[in-house]
Amino acid sequence: MRKVIGIGETVLDIIFKGDNPIGAVPGGSAYNAIISLGRSGINTTFISETGNDRVGERIIGFLKDNGVNADNVNVFPDSKSPLSLAFLNDNNDAEYIFYKDHPHDQLDFSFPDVQPDDIVLFGSYYALNPVIRPQVKGFLDYAKAHGAILYYDVNFRPSHKTEVVKLTPNLLENLEFADIVRGSNEDFNVLYKMEDADKVYNAEISFYCKRFIYTQGARPVELRAERKYRKSYPVEGTTDIVSTIGAGDNFNAGFIYGLIRYGITREMLEAGLSEEQWDSLIACAQKFSANCCKDIYNYVSKEFGKEMAFR
Repeated sequence: MRKVIGIGETVLDIIFKGDNPIGAVPGGSAYNAIISLGRSGINTTFISETGNDRVGERIIGFLKDNGVNADNVNVFPDSKSPLSLAFLNDNNDAEYIFYKDHPHDQLDFSFPDVQPDDIVLFGSYYALNPVIRPQVKGFLDYAKAHGAILYYDVNFRPSHKTEVVKLTPNLLENLEFADIVRGSNEDFNVLYKMEDADKVYNAEISFYCKRFIYTQGARPVELRAERKYRKSYPVEGTTDIVSTIGAGDNFNAGFIYGLIRYGITREMLEAGLSEEQWDSLIACAQKFSANCCKDIYNYVSKEFGKEMAFR
């Protein structure tokens, strides 16, 4: 049975509408995706660390409650769990303030079992952070050598824009590791001051990874792949958006779900997918993303997950 292994940060997202908090939920980019995949019946494992406090207990308990293996989430005795404040505007898009002491991040874990065609999800600052880079890179090397598909979500926040030069070597390594790269127009505006899918792909991505997904909120999803394959996918408008906090994370979850549901292997990716296969994968990604936006939570609903479970 194929599995998905996520590696990334954990936070408690405190969500505000105006000046008033309306909810507090466990989060983190890869974490959100893994929760949605766990709810959809996918075999999932998460690698991370969390604080030795009530928040950390909730974060780990929530993984287990949603069918995710949390054996590789470390709790360090003197650490506190990080917080994220998410302020929703009139369009229910979020602006963030993060409270985390990155220079004191720690990561100490045994590599989980990785089999050919398992999928590893990595990204965000966690995949670039110099403090834990040796451990992250070691696991990516291990996963690649064992035949996993590596899915990289760039997810580069404006709060780290002053570190772009310092982090670029790690970013380029991640692009080389990746079998699929997904990033948003906001990511590449911060990194390269570019907002055109073709310019980003041709100048910054294609040399390292041939399969690239460019998302831009309510505007079409742009796909670029080997043999100059390109396609735009409209994003269906909806009037029931409550929060877009987990939209990108759940796009990732849906795409990865599609890889498993439709039996896409690493060998098939390298040989080149058909238009029909790409269409099916993007459709899954958009379906997960749309469901997540219907509530303040960062993941698909449990009901949606039960509908999508296929084993």
